[in-house]
Amino acid sequence: MSSSIKISVTKMDFGVSGELTSKVYDTVIIGGGPAGMSAAIYAARYGMSTIIITEEIGGQVGKSGWVENYLGYTRIMGPPDLVTKFEEHVKYYNVPIIIDSVENVERDGELFKVYTLNGDEYTARTIIIAVGEKKRKLNVPGEDTFNGRGGVSYCAPCDAPLFKGKVVAVVGGGDSAASAALLLTEYASKVYVIHRRNQLRAQKYYQDLLLKNPKIEIIWNAIVKELQGDKLLRKAILQRVDTKETIELPLDGLFVEIGAEPPIELFRRIGLELSQDGYIKVNHIMETNMVGIYAAGDCIDLTPRDFRQIIVAAGQGALAAYSAYNYIIKKFGFNRA
Repeated sequence: MSSSIKISVTKMDFGVSGELTSKVYDTVIIGGGPAGMSAAIYAARYGMSTIIITEEIGGQVGKSGWVENYLGYTRIMGPPDLVTKFEEHVKYYNVPIIIDSVENVERDGELFKVYTLNGDEYTARTIIIAVGEKKRKLNVPGEDTFNGRGGVSYCAPCDAPLFKGKVVAVVGGGDSAASAALLLTEYASKVYVIHRRNQLRAQKYYQDLLLKNPKIEIIWNAIVKELQGDKLLRKAILQRVDTKETIELPLDGLFVEIGAEPPIELFRRIGLELSQDGYIKVNHIMETNMVGIYAAGDCIDLTPRDFRQIIVAAGQGALAAYSAYNYIIKKFGFNRA
């Protein structure tokens, strides 16, 4: 059911076919969320030749609801409004955005080779990794069966309008779950929040909004064990964590917001040093263990897991571009071809 926002920029937008792959870039940015977009803007302003390679534009912002804590916007929808603003800002600096998936990065002398799923190869003096995280799944019977048009979604902003007048549930207890539940109240007749603990992890601001919204009911100390239906989702089978009691909850839709995890296998192929839970280790200026490779945003261990904020990722992206620029000037000088 989820339909990620993908605003594709093709190679032909920036010149003849092959031009982008034959060039040596000052930096290739992997990821098109707030960190990657911010890095691109700062890199371009430093005069660095730059491209972004990303599976989708916006990252988690493209899956958020109302954004009310990003400087300059009292209240703005993640997709399409804030995502479009990001893209327009990057396009202003003529930074190409390639919709593709990076499969590996290898060192080639003083340069790096970037290999993509589409079979393209890009050469760069530096790499900025800003791939963020991917949503976790429940991994319960019925989840894959009803994923798509069947009633299971991982993107409330994408799919909330499809549930007008319906009964839905959100699984999770953090900011993303709270944001999704609040957005869904604008469409659904009833919104359950299913949380495995007896206390939410969301910011107090979100908690207050949830608790006073008449459409929202929180089911505490419960987990989803199975999803059932026919061609569409009809109910969720829940189990109480404390009493082990089983509950049948009639539903038209289920939105999964139980966190995310970074692409660990990609990081290992590249050779990056990782934290115990798979996030890239960086220092205070976004340097990784590999000289010339920088990282920023939700994929790094420096970002608190309970404070994944757009403004934090954007700041880290800017800092990564700053560090990449200083590295290039010291190593390659101003007059690089």
